[in-house]
Amino acid sequence: MTFDEQYFDIGRLDRLSYRETCVHRLDPRAKVIAVMLFLLTVISFPKYEIVALAPFFLFPVLLLTVGEIPVRFIIKKIIVVSPFAIFIGIFNPLLDARTFAVIPGFVVSAGWVSFFSILLKFTLTISAALLLIATTSFPGVCHALRRLGFPALFVSQLLFLYRYLFVLMEEAMRIIRARDMRSFGSRGTGRKVFVRIIGILFLRTVDRAERIYYAMLSRGFQGDIPSLKRSRMALTDLAFLSMMIAYLSIFRFFPVTEGIGRVAQELLG
Repeated sequence: MTFDEQYFDIGRLDRLSYRETCVHRLDPRAKVIAVMLFLLTVISFPKYEIVALAPFFLFPVLLLTVGEIPVRFIIKKIIVVSPFAIFIGIFNPLLDARTFAVIPGFVVSAGWVSFFSILLKFTLTISAALLLIATTSFPGVCHALRRLGFPALFVSQLLFLYRYLFVLMEEAMRIIRARDMRSFGSRGTGRKVFVRIIGILFLRTVDRAERIYYAMLSRGFQGDIPSLKRSRMALTDLAFLSMMIAYLSIFRFFPVTEGIGRVAQELLG
């Protein structure tokens, strides 16, 4: 993948949020609250729980289906950041070697169970966060956080971080294109050239940041970024939140998976 393709791939999540589906039309605050409750519920499970996490895949699957989000795109994004979760849990089998279960011919240690539990929680939480942005847009999520009472400084920092990531990428794209136009063959691809590109990019971004900041001050910036788009919580949004709370409560506080397992055993037996 070229640098240009990587640049345009960054904003694809926001472009997916322009679609017109019932999920996209929900109030951003309802979606943010629902995803927050989902994340807290998934994280609250003990480290040795695996089967009980299976029903929670229903939420991201429904968002993918109803929101018409490409499955392969979300899976690629999850795989890109998966090394962080693997690094966190990869030492569990070495540190926790107690026998957890015995499968015919194979002993499963508690460390491997907790490792897979980390991977499942990581997949559920990251997919939910990505789907929230894909159905709401990152600025929409930030404005929803502001309307929910989050500090203006925190929300503004998130918006600046996201917005000027693209400015930084544009500057890097200009520098790389200029290098490519002045390079022949393998020239211009060494370590020294790379260090110079980083230095030039740093100087340009500092200068660009100062000009942007002064331009914002001249337009009356006072630390908060208002949104021109206003939305109100409708009955559909409240119904969505109610169903979400009921769904999370049932699968968190009641042994539904155990009951399904017993029924399956009786039927198969």
